[in-house]
Amino acid sequence: MEIHRAGDRFVTTGEGRETRHSFSFGSHYDPANLRFGLLVCHNDEMVRPGSGYPDHPHSNLEIVTWVLDGTLRHEDTHGNSGLVEPGRVQAMSAGAGVVHAETVDLSSGPTRFIQTWLLPDEPGGATSYSSGAVEPGAEWTPLASGAHPDAAARIGARGATLWSARLAAGDSVDVPDVPQAHLFVASGASEIEGSRSGVLAESDAARLTREGARVTATMPTELLLWTFATIGA
Repeated sequence: MEIHRAGDRFVTTGEGRETRHSFSFGSHYDPANLRFGLLVCHNDEMVRPGSGYPDHPHSNLEIVTWVLDGTLRHEDTHGNSGLVEPGRVQAMSAGAGVVHAETVDLSSGPTRFIQTWLLPDEPGGATSYSSGAVEPGAEWTPLASGAHPDAAARIGARGATLWSARLAAGDSVDVPDVPQAHLFVASGASEIEGSRSGVLAESDAARLTREGARVTATMPTELLLWTFATIGA
């Protein structure tokens, strides 16, 4: 188990936005922190109303967005558009190439969202988009997956699943013993019991390889968990 603290992340600031990167990104190059499993990007984004990311391209990525506060507007060159709010997950397979925009309307409040990029099973495929409403509870709820039938959104990465759990103080969940798992504290705080027991505060993360752990909330807490069925780089 590796613990990664929120304060150790790379930070990018732009007009009306701030991004905290869990992995090497853009000018923040770290050859020892390029990816974990299929994850190549895990960004904690804060965007003010009237700002965001205008049209920009992607290819050969599975992009999953989970909004914690506020409202994010999505539009892409394949005709997909919509508002992403808390309780709705969005997934886009960039395939051979797509241009999209992610912005926050002036009428929306400050918007915080977690966006993750994964490597697809096959590069150069078709672009696809899916979105679905989901209400996480005190057990792991699948948000987006390449295989899980109950997930609200689909991605082109077999064996990869994003889960969420919302815990009251004192509630516990288990991180399964899978080849690789990435645990992120979206809000609140918790204690993790495993090979490296300790406290995880908001925006802290733990990366586990073939190791389970028990996580107990010390206050109302939302957790996000990526699990991978096979070992990645």
